[in-house]
Formats: sequence, C-alpha cells, structure tokens
Amino acid sequence: MTATDIAIVGVGKIARDQHIPSITKNDAFRLAATVSRHSEVDGVENFATIEELLEQRPDIPAVALCMPPQNRFDAAWTAIKAGRHVLLEKPPGATIAEVQALVEAARDKGVALFATWHSRYAAAVPSAKAWLAERKVESARITWKEDVRRWHPGQEWIWQPGGLGVFDPGINALSILTEILPQPVRVTSAELEFPEGRDAPIGAQLQFAGASGETVSADFDWRQTGPQTWDIDVLTNDGTLKLSSGGAEMTVDQKVVIQEADSEYDGIYARFATVVAERAIDVDLAPLVHVADAFMLGRRIAVDAFDM
Repeated sequence: MTATDIAIVGVGKIARDQHIPSITKNDAFRLAATVSRHSEVDGVENFATIEELLEQRPDIPAVALCMPPQNRFDAAWTAIKAGRHVLLEKPPGATIAEVQALVEAARDKGVALFATWHSRYAAAVPSAKAWLAERKVESARITWKEDVRRWHPGQEWIWQPGGLGVFDPGINALSILTEILPQPVRVTSAELEFPEGRDAPIGAQLQFAGASGETVSADFDWRQTGPQTWDIDVLTNDGTLKLSSGGAEMTVDQKVVIQEADSEYDGIYARFATVVAERAIDVDLAPLVHVADAFMLGRRIAVDAFDM
C-alpha cells in the first residue's frame, strides 16, 4: 500500500503530542510537510502559510488542521477549494454555520472532510455504546475536571471568543455522550462561570433531558489540580456503567470490564484513511450543538480572575 502524503497545519502542542506520533505509526500516511510561522518538525519541509503549501506542493492530497478553531475555517476552505482532503481537529470550528459551509464545499469538490472527536476513539467507548444499546438509560452524570495550566500552557486563544474555554475539554465528554447514548438528549439549562476579564468560561454546569424521561448532568471545571477527573456515570434499568480516564476504562456495577492505554489519535488516523479512500464526509455536529445551546441558555456567573 502506498502511503498518502499529508501536511499538518499548525505545529503546536496537540500536533507534537498526538498527531505526529499517530501519523508516524500509520502506514496509510506519510508526514510530507508542515505549515507554521513559529515551529518546524525536523526533516520535514515547512511553509509559512497554507497558500504557499497548496501552491508549491500540489502532490500533497491531504491536510490535518491543528490550529485554534478561530482560524480554522479560512484554512479549511482554502484547502477544500484546492481539492485537498481535510481533517479538522476538535472542535471542528468556531461556529456551527462555518462547519456546515465546509461540508457543502467538500461535497461540491468531491473531497474528504473529517471532523474529529478524538475521545470517541478511547478504548472503552465502542463497548459502552453496545452495552447501553440493550438497556434503558435512566440518568447520567458527567464529571470532567482538569487543570488548564497543565493542558494549555500559555495558550490565550482558549479564553477568547470562539475558544470555548472549559468547553474545549468539556466537548470531549459531550462527544462521548452523544456517541454512546441510545437516544439523543437536549440541553435544558446551563450555568457558565466566567473569570473576570475573560471571554470564555472556566466552569460550566449543564442539565439535559431526553424524550424518554432520561436526564443528564454535566460538571465541567478547569481549576482542578492534582489528579484529573474525566468520568461519565450512566444509570440504567439493568446496572450502572462508568467510563473513566476519558473513556479508556469501563466498569459495570463497579467491576472493571475494559482498561487500556490511550490510542485515540491512532483511531482518528485509521478512520481518516478510510474517509480519504472513499472521499467521504464524516462530520457530526452534535457535540458542538450542545455547546452552542449551553451558551444560548446559559446563565452567566462572574467568578474571580484567573491567570495562566
């Protein structure tokens, strides 16, 4: 099998920690170039802009966009119009409308578009989905608390409009929730905690309801130090399921069923290989819709200033 050349646009922490290692391990892809004004990868050709990449390297058919969501639309639009396949880091965009526009553009050009939700590729998520499919969900609780200083050092874009704030990690939980629940739920209320001088929340509490009476609560917090918490508990008519460690571990009635190491981005690139081969569009906006609804319904609560 001949590897597909791919370029990474935006060489930051997530690209170095996750994308590059997974591309290296996947025989379907070869990292052929990068686009960054401030960082390079040893031994890989770098360009200052995506326009330069597209003009000078017409032989690279695919790009992975790893820059902040506020800047992603223009790059994705430009790449699609140039006939390239596009992978979008999560969240896929700063607004729902811009992602919908990218879907239409990709469909018109006949190129692949993949909006990734890396937490859906955690080891236990498929098994959790299958287990819940045979049961009636009564309620669920999301507890997603981490230290923003640890995971986003010096990254001010997360506090700006479109950066999502605590929903940057929180949307990972929502991507799992929308994948594993047999029936969809909707946001019914939200409280959003905004630090003084920040345009995005540092904490959020959401309530959801489903058509069959099921309820979901979510507690997102970016101020947790020490051990990090990424848990989803689901109560059903036939036992309680718990996903821990962001979906890497699954227990049923407190008995461990699955416990595996992180392989999320390996799963993303395995899926992208199929999406590219089929020139498919794989874009699920459900997690982003929940975040948008939370902002629409959310009651704003002012909290103390927070410095990075």
